Amino acid sequence: MEVLHLAVAILLILLLILYVKLNAAISLVVGCLYLGLSMGLGMTGTVDAIGAGFGNIMTAIGLPIGFGVIIGQLMSDSGAAHKIAYRLVASAPKGAGLYALGLTGFLLSIPVFFDVTFVILVPLGVALAKTLGKPLPYAIGALVIGAATSHTIVPPTPNPLAAASILGFDIGIMTFAGLTVGLITALIVMKLYFMLLDAGIWNAAKDELANEIDEEESATASPDLPDMPLWQALAPIAIPILLILSGTLYDYGQQIGMLGGTELPGFVAFVSDRIVALMLGAIAAYAIAIPLMSRDRCDVSASKGLQTAGLVLLVTGAGGSLGAVIKETQIGEMLVDQLFRDTQSALGMVLLTYSLAAIFRIAQGSGTVAGITAMTIMAGAASTGVVEPLWIALAALAGGISIGHVNDSGFWITTQLAKFTVRGGFKTYTLGEAMVSLTILMLTIIGVLIWN
Repeated sequence: MEVLHLAVAILLILLLILYVKLNAAISLVVGCLYLGLSMGLGMTGTVDAIGAGFGNIMTAIGLPIGFGVIIGQLMSDSGAAHKIAYRLVASAPKGAGLYALGLTGFLLSIPVFFDVTFVILVPLGVALAKTLGKPLPYAIGALVIGAATSHTIVPPTPNPLAAASILGFDIGIMTFAGLTVGLITALIVMKLYFMLLDAGIWNAAKDELANEIDEEESATASPDLPDMPLWQALAPIAIPILLILSGTLYDYGQQIGMLGGTELPGFVAFVSDRIVALMLGAIAAYAIAIPLMSRDRCDVSASKGLQTAGLVLLVTGAGGSLGAVIKETQIGEMLVDQLFRDTQSALGMVLLTYSLAAIFRIAQGSGTVAGITAMTIMAGAASTGVVEPLWIALAALAGGISIGHVNDSGFWITTQLAKFTVRGGFKTYTLGEAMVSLTILMLTIIGVLIWN
């Protein structure tokens, strides 16, 4: 009955999102209410769990997400993101231009939401495709693969940032694993995707609305870039990542005996904290934006970014509420016990996590809702010691990017800006993300088999 109530709660959440068209956060809270009441928590106990879960996850990631969004918005509005994009692509060897474009998308999507990254880089992709004499889907596919990969598994984007809090492990480990697995994934998938295009899967007559982007639009491929060195433009991204990783690396050095002491020195613990690290990144973003924009424009830019973050924070918090109700009812532990009591299979837990996230992703479109819901359900698996929390996180994040189609805003941004048909969108956005999802899953399975 416990598993049945969980299944009903999941179905209720999906029905409210898909058919009633309720906001995902409201739908998640309704699902929490059903689950808590049906499992005997009582009205007061259920509401208390919902409030506590929301508060706990906001304590851990609310400010970091806000600072991350401010970084991305200021970099976009000040032109720093454009500077990074054009310098990195221009400095790449001609034969590696498409890979450079994809990796630039990977880098920019660490602090910047996928949609904004894509808008920034589309003109550059159009210009690069013309320069290399390649059809446009080569450039668009590279952009989708690079940007979607880092947005999915590299903090401070909401899902990987929440993963460390929901599953109870070091955010530095998530950052290091996200960067490593993400870069490997992006390079492998870009190579495979280009091979598919070489094999002839693209049909310009059916997959494109127009043969060429208008000349007026292509002229925007060379905007006025801010006068600053590349390292300065990169500082708002590099500072928080390096600071977060410093704490993790110091802790690892102590574990293997290279560094003395039993705990992090106060200063290292302070600067490597996710709140402090991302706050310093936001200050760096202000520092490079103020000479290029007025102070008032910087404030407007930051406020605009926070408006975008509001819905993400609400959905993430509601996911934390669901996790708290599941924890109070102990359904997660019961589910894992029923399915894996005899086998104690780490691989089975990973595959179940991926499947749950993929179902949510395909059904309602939001990778944030999909990943966070899967992680909250499977948090019990992470606490058993059978499987490392990192592998549960990567499986949930991989499932959360699995199949992006017509119920996903990113799908329509890609098709409209690139002037592709729906069929062309399936061959770029949907196919690219599906390949990324399966590659992350394969790397996760390899990690489970070798290191778990």
